[in-house]
Amino acid sequence: MRSSDRNSGGNRNPRSGGGGGAGRPRDGRGGDGPERPRRPRPEERRYDVGGTGQSGANKPGGMPRTKDGAVKPGTKGTGGGKPTGRGGRTIPARPRELDAQIEERNRERHSKRGPALPKTFPGAEQEGERLQKVLARAGMGSRRACEELIDQRRVEVNGRIVTEQGLRVDPERDEVKVDGLTVATQSYLFFALNKPAGVVSTMEDPDGRQCLGDYVTNRETRLFHVGRLDTETEGIILLTNHGELAHRLTHPRYGVKKTYLAAIQGPLPRDLGKQLKDGIQLEDGWARADHFRIVQNTGKNYLVEVTLHEGRKHIVRRMLAEAGYPVDRLVRTSFGPIPLGDQKSGWLRRLTNTEVGMLMREVEL
Repeated sequence: MRSSDRNSGGNRNPRSGGGGGAGRPRDGRGGDGPERPRRPRPEERRYDVGGTGQSGANKPGGMPRTKDGAVKPGTKGTGGGKPTGRGGRTIPARPRELDAQIEERNRERHSKRGPALPKTFPGAEQEGERLQKVLARAGMGSRRACEELIDQRRVEVNGRIVTEQGLRVDPERDEVKVDGLTVATQSYLFFALNKPAGVVSTMEDPDGRQCLGDYVTNRETRLFHVGRLDTETEGIILLTNHGELAHRLTHPRYGVKKTYLAAIQGPLPRDLGKQLKDGIQLEDGWARADHFRIVQNTGKNYLVEVTLHEGRKHIVRRMLAEAGYPVDRLVRTSFGPIPLGDQKSGWLRRLTNTEVGMLMREVEL
């Protein structure tokens, strides 16, 4: 019995389906053994977002895992489940909040933004122009340099020192000064011309003679001369488009002085200067000089300087001729605070802002 039992037990075929179920199924779908994971169908593959506490092996399309829930090392992804890194470590899924932030950021980046408006100072809605812009246009330097002038408290508007940037002014109404000198805030032009002899002191001449207008023909703005000089008299004459300044510079009320150099023949008496200062009787009234001095003497040739504030026609020539000393040559060397200097004959130069301020202060502008 024992041998027969032993033989009968040892001859059992483990692949057969009989024998009381002692054999294991080939495909692992039956019996008591562990179930092998099957490959999910395409329609069953899902993205595992995690956070549910359920193992990915128990979900459709999940990755094969061990008993403790870890992904088995060396297992390839099937399009679902959590991704793994080196050593089989699970890489956490990206939170949905992060996806939302990325999407919002992309929307802001590609959305159409409005035009960037320029920065303005408080009160930009007021009328007028910013002070530094007005100063820069008047020739005081760049806008940055004009801002430094304001920071140094060297600028005043209507008698008050400006202490803040961005003040808006009206160039036509407000009085702007730098270091006490008035600034020409409008588009005014100021030139000094060394007029040669033989040039007529007019901007146009109907007879076709050379005139002052021939020296400013390339200017877009119409200029006019301040005062007059005789045709044969040389020297400085001012050209501008500032009507009020030109009017005051020639008005007797303000007494703007002009200086002349006259070449005459001697000998001269010692009291010639006293005679000119006391006054010389002319056909149109008395004429008086404010200052007289002898500059140079070579034999009988004298070079004298005469300063006076009157502006009557040929007044210097007539005064010296009445005193007995006709003028051979006459040159005006200064007009108020503006000297002729070493400016060549026939040359035109633009006055500096300081010179313009000095002229305006001379006539109380």
